[in-house]
Amino acid sequence: MNQVRRVGVIGLGRMGQQHVRVYSAIRRAQLVGVCDVNPEVGNHIAQRYDIPYFTDLDELLARVEAVSVVTPTPYHFEIAKRCLERGVHVLVEKPIAQTVEEAERLVELAERSGLVMQVGHIERFNPAYVEMKNVLEELTVVAVNFRRLSAYAGSNTDVDVVLDLMIHDADLVLDLANNEPVWMAAGGISAFGKAVDYASAQLRFESGPLMFLTASRLTEEKVRSIEVTALEAYVEANLLNKTVTVHRRTIAQYVNQNSRGVKYRQEGVVESIVVPVIEPLSAELQHFLDCVVEGQTPLVTPQDGLRALRLALSIRDATRANLVNIHEKTAQPALPDLHPLAR
Repeated sequence: MNQVRRVGVIGLGRMGQQHVRVYSAIRRAQLVGVCDVNPEVGNHIAQRYDIPYFTDLDELLARVEAVSVVTPTPYHFEIAKRCLERGVHVLVEKPIAQTVEEAERLVELAERSGLVMQVGHIERFNPAYVEMKNVLEELTVVAVNFRRLSAYAGSNTDVDVVLDLMIHDADLVLDLANNEPVWMAAGGISAFGKAVDYASAQLRFESGPLMFLTASRLTEEKVRSIEVTALEAYVEANLLNKTVTVHRRTIAQYVNQNSRGVKYRQEGVVESIVVPVIEPLSAELQHFLDCVVEGQTPLVTPQDGLRALRLALSIRDATRANLVNIHEKTAQPALPDLHPLAR
């Protein structure tokens, strides 16, 4: 069986160019072309990697077996649909689509086609997250706090911060809980225009830990962290620096030092987990091609993408209902008590 697949990239923005870079270097990938609406960018990337540039999507699809769809979100549905209808395996960047209805149609189409469709929730492949999950298997988790903070400059302002940043953690929440939330409270702040620029949400499940999510594009320091409180330990995962630290239960005691009196001492154990040096995008695209070659189900399925989108949109709606615009002088709504999550 041929172990190499002909691949292409659709959409050559910042993230699309990273897909091109990785495909050009990983096993099982023969990069045969790129497609973008901007000829200047398309020709530039094509020349850099010595590959064809296509303005016609169908011409690219006629030459490939698998593609990455890395276009703006409003185009995910139509392009992924065309790819599946042409018999091409698809990795579509997050979110899977712009609406739940579009995502549901893609799920149905992918199931009928028998093709591999993977959704680009890249943090599932972050080695710090993978190792953190291994640690949590032996702990009784009480609460998990996700923080995803960035500066406004460089953010994707085509959508609000929930669909831009928090959707990553919406997927991780569902992966960790392995269940759907039943209670939610959320609020947001708008600083530039009417979009949500800072969002905070609390999720509760029938069983399992409380989940707290914060996403900001008003923060000058870039933060990607997960903090876990368990009965046995406190765990910190830094998704940027790829580190995992475990703080074991401390022992407090008073020590009699004779003539020097009584001294208070608190002892604890801090473990630094070994995290493999792996680029998440490289691991993600390699996994996609492995699934294509071996006919396996991807780690992040279209159903996973649909669930993450549903949760993110529910959070977005709640933040909009409790939005504070710092430039408006009108009275702002008070945050409500926890309420059942709309289904």
